[in-house]
Amino acid sequence: MVAANWKMNGLRRDGRDLARALARLKGTAGEPACDIVVCPPAALLFELRDDLLGAGMALGGQDCHAEDKGAHTGDISAELLADCGCEYVILGHSERRANHGETSALISAKVAAARRAGLRAILCVGESEAERDAGRALAVVGEQLRESLPEAGTSAEITIAYEPVWAIGTGRTANAADIGEMHMHIRQLFGQLKTGGESGLRVLYGGSVKAENASEILTIAGVDGALVGGASLSAESFWNICAHYGR
Repeated sequence: MVAANWKMNGLRRDGRDLARALARLKGTAGEPACDIVVCPPAALLFELRDDLLGAGMALGGQDCHAEDKGAHTGDISAELLADCGCEYVILGHSERRANHGETSALISAKVAAARRAGLRAILCVGESEAERDAGRALAVVGEQLRESLPEAGTSAEITIAYEPVWAIGTGRTANAADIGEMHMHIRQLFGQLKTGGESGLRVLYGGSVKAENASEILTIAGVDGALVGGASLSAESFWNICAHYGR
């Protein structure tokens, strides 16, 4: 899977142009051997759904509320995301954890809400630079995973995205050994926590993934794709990441 997280970028025209450029590339360059998920800002979801779904790409939200409805001004329910055509939703991104004070307990409730609405959660975990330097990366990510996973949910319903916080939007990436070690750690822990095991689990890497480093990252054992931020705002750059799976 290669997932695009557009974050809070683009107006309606920008979103349409980007979605249609991706659709054209997908139609002319051949099918990559990966699932492609595009997660635009919430206000653009319905606007872009026909272009994206018509081109065989999946639509995803960037967040959802734990409840299905109610007095939650400014929030969006998992059910509404599904009604807009979404199949996926990103949850627990470090920017939500840091900027909105989201706890792992809240994220667990959101993952459960996604499952309730028939969405597949892309659950993000990752350590800070200080935690990595202190030798606590495995412990921190393990704790986030334990506390962010609801009791119900299987590897078919949940994808994990490992995003070291210090690599997001900085141009830095973790080295291959560290990425491989963390992905194996996540996979093994998921298998211990879930009765269905980790068979079929997809663990994505995120953190300054771009066309120039995609082949190196995506060939690391245990890496099942990428969650792409800044590079997903260019159709050509994002497509070149996806195209790794067609080579």
